[in-house]
Amino acid sequence: MEPVEERPDAVLTQDLGEVRVLRTDQVAVIEINRPHRLNAFTRDTVDQLITAFREVRQRPETGAIVLTGAGRKAFCAGGDQKHRAEVGGYGAGLSGGPATEELFRVIRECPQPVIAAVNGHAMGGGHVMHLVCDLSVASADATFAQPGPRVGSFDAGYGSALLARVVGEKRARQMLLLGEHVDAATALGWGLVNAVVEPDRVLATALEWGRRCCAFSPTALAMLKHSLNADTEHIAGLGRVCYNALSLFGDTEEAREGYTAFTDKRQADFSPFRAGGPGGAP
Repeated sequence: MEPVEERPDAVLTQDLGEVRVLRTDQVAVIEINRPHRLNAFTRDTVDQLITAFREVRQRPETGAIVLTGAGRKAFCAGGDQKHRAEVGGYGAGLSGGPATEELFRVIRECPQPVIAAVNGHAMGGGHVMHLVCDLSVASADATFAQPGPRVGSFDAGYGSALLARVVGEKRARQMLLLGEHVDAATALGWGLVNAVVEPDRVLATALEWGRRCCAFSPTALAMLKHSLNADTEHIAGLGRVCYNALSLFGDTEEAREGYTAFTDKRQADFSPFRAGGPGGAP
């Protein structure tokens, strides 16, 4: 994918540290800038994304927003599991609540169309990030997955309920319960993305779509977004319950086994936590 800063018409307008905001014409580009960790997010990353979206949406010159990740390997690999193991969790965001849940709501509530330029891996929370965008264009080498249970985590909000609405319940269960990775061609066939292009055309295609949106009535686009979102708005409440439960679950030995196994590069052993085991489910 062509780095956005190498485009002659791209202007860096804000550098928050782990997130950058660039502009090309009336299209704002919000970029996760942690390529050394496959653009996996920390609490700071999510807080910066929320700040970027809130500021960009208020600018009168913004007609569309493109969300992407720096580099060619990953759009976003989800939560930074190494960081999670080091500090014992992600913690609450600036809003005082679960940070990722707030981010997903902010993306959906933007009046402008939000287009995900998926370059490489979109995993876990990163997969949900593209899922809640209005449109997704994926690189031919992109992969999609919800590996939460493998690392002692889960998403019972948008990452499951909205996923089932988009790809169908059996396919959602296949991704969530089996932890299967879905390639770009399969994602296109399932309706998980809108288009698949060569890696060097991902950002250019997203920007082209954004410019097309800029030619339309902003009020009409905003009303259409709100109308489309209304049918699945109840998932926001489910997501709040989910993330509160996840915050509690993250402090358990079961969750700790998941993310420490990931950082230790070994297979997690969840057998003690099954029914009848110490601390297991009833």
